[in-house]
Amino acid sequence: MCSDLIAAIRSSDDAVSAAAWQSAGNHGSAAVGPLAELLSDPQAEIVRRGKRALYRIVRHAGRPGARGEAQAVERELLAALKHAGAGGRRELLWLLSEIGGPSAVGPIAALLADEAVREDARCALTRIPGRKATAALKAALKRSPADFRPALAESLRQRGVNVKGYPSRKLAPVAQTSVGPLPPR
Repeated sequence: MCSDLIAAIRSSDDAVSAAAWQSAGNHGSAAVGPLAELLSDPQAEIVRRGKRALYRIVRHAGRPGARGEAQAVERELLAALKHAGAGGRRELLWLLSEIGGPSAVGPIAALLADEAVREDARCALTRIPGRKATAALKAALKRSPADFRPALAESLRQRGVNVKGYPSRKLAPVAQTSVGPLPPR
């Protein structure tokens, strides 16, 4: 069944490929791995269709009352995260940010050390509810490179944690301004 979905997504017939990714939500966790492989396809349109299909699956599994499905999809996304390239890891992190629970925190937090995807990992942890994600962000703040700490501090602030020593970049002026006399009229 998954092979039919992948073949339809790869179809050059737009009607066939569109119908495939739009109905992907019903395929569940079994389709996550094969769809994640499409994230490294050389054809941009195949990658786009794969992303759309994955988002359909995540949103379907994340519906109220389907926690078991959500956990199964989360496990498959985490498995795919281990084998994906940087672009694929970015996309998988954002998918995990929509459906991930406490068991996703450790693998996501490990990617805070990966300069290629650390910003996406930080954002994903910011979106995952619970104390475990907050603890992971606090731990990362202590051990991360200095240039990444203000971003981690901002994530912690968004989670309600008071962080000292790293001023908010939102409050820092970005352009030098000056006030002078008004020009004559």
